[in-house]
Amino acid sequence: MPQVMEFKLPDLGEGLTEAEIVRWLVAVGDVVAVDQPVVEVETAKAMVEVPCPYGGVVTARFGEEGTELPVGAPLITVAVGAGEDEAAESGDSGSGNVLVGYGTDHSRTARRRRVRPGSAAPVPPAPAPTAAPVAAPAAAPVAGSAAAPAATAGPVAVISPLVRKIARDHGIDLRALRGSGPEGLILRSDVEAALRAPQPAAAPVASAPVAGAVAGERIPLKGLRGAVAEKLSRSRREIPDATCWVDADATELMAARAAMNAVGGPKISVLALLARICTAALAKYPELNSTVDLAANEIVRLPSVHLGFAAQTERGLVVPVVRDAGTRNPESLSAEFARLTELARTGKLAPADLTGGTFTLNNYGVFGVDGSTPIVNHPEAAMLGVGRIVAKPWVHQGELAVRQVVQLSLTFDHRVCDGGTAGGFLRYVADCVESPAVLLRSL
Repeated sequence: MPQVMEFKLPDLGEGLTEAEIVRWLVAVGDVVAVDQPVVEVETAKAMVEVPCPYGGVVTARFGEEGTELPVGAPLITVAVGAGEDEAAESGDSGSGNVLVGYGTDHSRTARRRRVRPGSAAPVPPAPAPTAAPVAAPAAAPVAGSAAAPAATAGPVAVISPLVRKIARDHGIDLRALRGSGPEGLILRSDVEAALRAPQPAAAPVASAPVAGAVAGERIPLKGLRGAVAEKLSRSRREIPDATCWVDADATELMAARAAMNAVGGPKISVLALLARICTAALAKYPELNSTVDLAANEIVRLPSVHLGFAAQTERGLVVPVVRDAGTRNPESLSAEFARLTELARTGKLAPADLTGGTFTLNNYGVFGVDGSTPIVNHPEAAMLGVGRIVAKPWVHQGELAVRQVVQLSLTFDHRVCDGGTAGGFLRYVADCVESPAVLLRSL
């Protein structure tokens, strides 16, 4: 006998509390297999496909594309046991997988199927798993009344998508209703009766505009933009940052890169060379590869360098993370930067690609600017900024010459170190940029 299971938006990890529906991958009436992706959602960190842990027939979807749902809100209901001859897998219990990429591989191969008319009997109503039997004959339900059963964690006893839509459009909580149908099934008449029930008087709402409100387009701070705003605001609130900077002659670094690329093989990017210099500098000044544990009132020096790099995309600013950057050579760093940049460009970065950084490299020179004072990427302790590399007059070996000059800036958390450490780090980076042979001493 089919049982209607309600699948809620799962905890997507990394402190995320909501997600926006980007694209539905199934429709009502489709047959889904266990772990088959059913919806693509966008969180503050990435776009992910969410697999359903139940196999059966989709009986309802919640939310249109573009709707933002909190974690724990219903996504779909599935009649488990219906369409077993067509579903790849089904059962009373789910797989427990949460996100595509973290579950089983066979979920990618499941095809979208729809129940053919007449091929399966109508799905009988599912009993509420914890509701007590109704002792009295069915009566007109009253939303929010004391007689209504308490909300449960199980599925709502509703089969009809139309009933759900009417309730959703009018703000009726189906869990607060007592169904008059067989085995407590909530019918359309139950919802309509709740709509006719007297509602408590709402507090009057002032119609006058808010004093000082500015007319113009209002853009909600949500999704990626909201996450960036919150993280930067938190950084400003918690981190007493300071910035130092220096100009460096990058002519020799550019010549070294040209020589590397002339011998064939994968091309080495300037960003990869700067990243390799960064990891060498962090080995000399580990204070900057740390974080502050406010709860314990301790500075935590981190054993590995996971290097984040700022990447501007159509969705906004993201910071993909290169794992174990300190163990990589320039060729490996170039390949990983290219891979993560392409994923960022196509919006396919996984949440794991955007978390766990210990230090950030920000190449704002790609925007044609020389310098900046960036905000530290909380909870990290420092960020190296790199401006554009441009031809400028420069005194070289006692003579005025045209050289390739770059401005480097270091923004750091003053709690983890003093200016001498920050200045030593930045000076070492500048020395390696001006004379890449300096780096050979630490390789």
